[in-house]
Amino acid sequence: MLQYNNDLLGVLLICFLYICLMSIRVSNLTKSYDSIKAVNTINFSIKKGEIVGFLGPNGAGKSTVMKILTGYIKEFEGEAFINELSISKNTIEIQKRVGYLPEHNPLYLDMYVKEYLGFNAGIYKVPKTRIDAIIKEVGLDSHAGKKIRELSKGYRQRVGIAAALLHNPDVLILDEPTTGLDPNQLVEIRTLIKNVGKEKTILFSTHILQEVEAVCDRVIIINKGEIVADQNLDTIQNDKQQLILVEFDIKVEKEFILQLPNLKEADNIFDTTWELNFSSKNDMRAQVFDFAHSQGLKILSLTKKNENLEKIFQDLTK
Repeated sequence: MLQYNNDLLGVLLICFLYICLMSIRVSNLTKSYDSIKAVNTINFSIKKGEIVGFLGPNGAGKSTVMKILTGYIKEFEGEAFINELSISKNTIEIQKRVGYLPEHNPLYLDMYVKEYLGFNAGIYKVPKTRIDAIIKEVGLDSHAGKKIRELSKGYRQRVGIAAALLHNPDVLILDEPTTGLDPNQLVEIRTLIKNVGKEKTILFSTHILQEVEAVCDRVIIINKGEIVADQNLDTIQNDKQQLILVEFDIKVEKEFILQLPNLKEADNIFDTTWELNFSSKNDMRAQVFDFAHSQGLKILSLTKKNENLEKIFQDLTK
């Protein structure tokens, strides 16, 4: 009996510690608009300190989930927690602990940067000294005295992130923060998110998959209101599958290509060029080269590619 009690206590302690490590936890979350389910019984959790990419095509339910997690949508089924506080029962307290940058960054364009952040500081009742600190943290030092309408899109996004960080939240939720940015601005915002993520839990929605690969620890993919993938990026990037792009000197029939060992799929993507999908960790380029040589074919180009997030996203959301 004593051994049974000790085992039970051990299991309960592990469960308690697991829950304590979670910044975001969603259980059977469902949201319907009339007869349409925008979010359909989804479950996921995010540990403290994780940067998680939240992906899906337009209308998949991403923004709905984010609005529930920030307390903007109050009517839903299931449960959602921030730091184990129920969102439906503790909305005001949750909003003190969450920083939120919506998809359409709501800024007062006629206000000066520092003035706007001061306005937000008053709402959250944070010390004015926090404004200068956050301006420096997000790299707005040289723009603090400008009107927001004078700023580029990249710097407006910085203002939005600064406003979301002013009250020093535990969790940061960013909905499409890099949309419409040029390549230089993308790098700047990416670096900013990575730096902020050293101390915060971040749920990060974007259509730019390369940004997820560069910034995130993990990816959750949602399609038609349901989660279709939840994986660490390391797992995706170290997958046993590999893609090889090969261009021959002449056209080749598919039946001929299918003789290659460990070949899962072959697509003739253009004229004499094939995309070959192998299920092997070994570099299959040597096998392709030897095969072509034995059949009297010449290879004009041969490139190995990882099966990247873009391919996985397309396969899961077609």
